[in-house]
Amino acid sequence: MRETLPLLEQIPFPPIRRGRLDTLQLNVGYRCNQSCVHCHVDASPHRTEEMAADVADLALAFIERQRLATLDITGGAPELNPHFRRLVTSARARGVRVTDRCNLTILEEPGHEDLAAFLAREQVEVVASLPCYLESNVDRQRGKGVFERSIRGLRRLNALGYGRDGTSLVLDLVYNPQGPSLPPPQQALEADYKRALGRHGIVFNRLLTLANMPINRFGSMLAIKGEFDRYLGVLRAAHADANLNHVMCRTLVSVDWEGFVYDCDFNQMLALPLAGPGVHGTRQRVHLSDLLDADLAGNPIRVAGHCYGCTAGQGSSCGGALAAAE
Repeated sequence: MRETLPLLEQIPFPPIRRGRLDTLQLNVGYRCNQSCVHCHVDASPHRTEEMAADVADLALAFIERQRLATLDITGGAPELNPHFRRLVTSARARGVRVTDRCNLTILEEPGHEDLAAFLAREQVEVVASLPCYLESNVDRQRGKGVFERSIRGLRRLNALGYGRDGTSLVLDLVYNPQGPSLPPPQQALEADYKRALGRHGIVFNRLLTLANMPINRFGSMLAIKGEFDRYLGVLRAAHADANLNHVMCRTLVSVDWEGFVYDCDFNQMLALPLAGPGVHGTRQRVHLSDLLDADLAGNPIRVAGHCYGCTAGQGSSCGGALAAAE
């Protein structure tokens, strides 16, 4: 796999600083029951990295000490981590909003047949990956049969009340482009998704559009095909300064399976540690245990060329587009 960080570090990006911390994004491991071509985590069934109990406990302590509003659990398939359910129940007991980055097919994996019911019982917001509403496109990107299994997963969630009017069970879907291009306007694409999936009897709350990040598996594929520079050119040409005020890294920290902290999930995958007191301009990793009482507001955020993936066009973040379509 080609290393993309040296290419990205040569590309300047506007400096940005942190605001008030609101969200802890916790990557509980890189093991997944799928292996998708666009995955910036390089997750697969063959990965073994997995968050241990002591790190999970530390994350809960950090949430309480910092009085955070949201725990965003991701992976891999985060539900494969043995501490996933304890993290959820402990956070919810503290009144914390919990989101689960779910790939839908995990709902059918052996041993996880009751997962959907657990998520509903704990009022977890499900952010479900479905990179297209067409079967051929999804299966090409994620593997044969994934679309059909995803539809069954969505029906299971809908049957529990997810995505339906009159319930508090939030079901959002996530779209990624098939290749090196910007996602289309989020609002219009959401309408297309709702029409297409409605034919399958599926309902959901929102569609979140995410640009593919030119890092790891996807970035290496671009470099091998000679498309890396062109895609970065597309992102840079579409950059909007207004999106800098809304990028997720201003109010979020990303924690890896070992407890080390990064400005965002993408920086985590590039091994670009959190910028903070005493570590400016270095590659020294910062551990969550050292930040329990830290005030990160005003700290610089580590940036490189991949950050244009968050500021191009409507903008892109773990919460979808950053700006409304004109």
